[in-house]
Amino acid sequence: MSAPADPAVAGLETAVYTVPTDRPSGDGTLTWDSTTMVLVRATGGGLEGLGWTYGPPACASIVRDLLVPHVEGRPALDVPAALEAMVRAVRNAGRPGAAGYAVSAVETALWDLKARLLGLPLHRLLGAVRDAAPLYGSGGLTTYDDADLRAQLARWVHDEGFKRVKIKIGESWGRREDRDLARLRLAREVIGPGAELYADANGGYTAKQAVRVGGPMSELGVRWFEEPVSSDDLAGLRLVREALAIDVAAGEYGFDLPYFQRMCAAGSVDCLQIDVTRCGGILEFQRAATVAAAHGLEVSGHCAPFLHRHVAMAVPGLRHLEWFHDHVRIETLFFDGAAPPSDGRLRPDPDRPGHGLALKAADAAPYRTG
Repeated sequence: MSAPADPAVAGLETAVYTVPTDRPSGDGTLTWDSTTMVLVRATGGGLEGLGWTYGPPACASIVRDLLVPHVEGRPALDVPAALEAMVRAVRNAGRPGAAGYAVSAVETALWDLKARLLGLPLHRLLGAVRDAAPLYGSGGLTTYDDADLRAQLARWVHDEGFKRVKIKIGESWGRREDRDLARLRLAREVIGPGAELYADANGGYTAKQAVRVGGPMSELGVRWFEEPVSSDDLAGLRLVREALAIDVAAGEYGFDLPYFQRMCAAGSVDCLQIDVTRCGGILEFQRAATVAAAHGLEVSGHCAPFLHRHVAMAVPGLRHLEWFHDHVRIETLFFDGAAPPSDGRLRPDPDRPGHGLALKAADAAPYRTG
């Protein structure tokens, strides 16, 4: 049965899932024992689109209480209009944080629905510029022992063909520099000289400390230094960027275009990170990438690789996507169509419309909490 020519959004439904980690998990400034996904189903024209974010269960309440009245009944093909209405609806709630996560989950679900209504893979609807998205393996948590770290990195580089990997440093808010550097030396030993090595401090260092640690990091050939200081410290990021040859990256906490504009204009990063599950969704990802391009910068997709893969294929200035262990584990468990990468690159199935994923309800059900 064919979809109506101009179907409306018939409904938005939410589900909350909490998945325990597979081992104790932590980075430089945070530890966690579970990850929560808030899933949105958008229906219209007899079809369904899926979107999600990784955030608190409150995101689901925001969708139901604030966003549903401004999205249901709108033409399903007019995603930008729905996004504008949602941004206006959360004005008093504050767009940064849970409200921005909720907007992002709905917006990505609407794009998936639109592509399915048109019978197109999402990257074809957006307009592809590449046939695959390059990845970097992301894990190496500060809570891993040496054996865990070695096994994870060896699998990515030597078994699965990844050309770049990232580990976490800045342990205990930067109070364990010696262990940070020892783990980076171990990582370089495991991956060899041919793979790129990245480090993420999650804002755990001070600016001068990051410069000091960055010297030995440079000797190890580290190519990417993510959030050496807080992403809110634009002056500190720039100080580190100017002092080191390593590329400095940040931007994963961007919720609107002014945030990305300030970061780029301040000369704070060499590569701008954007998270489709936080920034407002696919349209905002594209717009933020345009801001970066205007400043001569590439962009990188932060986490949630299977939600990023289609927009990543449609952004000219993409450097890579993050193949984050925690999210990969959840997305491959929950979704049919989440095929593994090949040679460190992620490719969607060209014959599946939308983002090509279908919820495996039986597999997800044990983790549902709302």
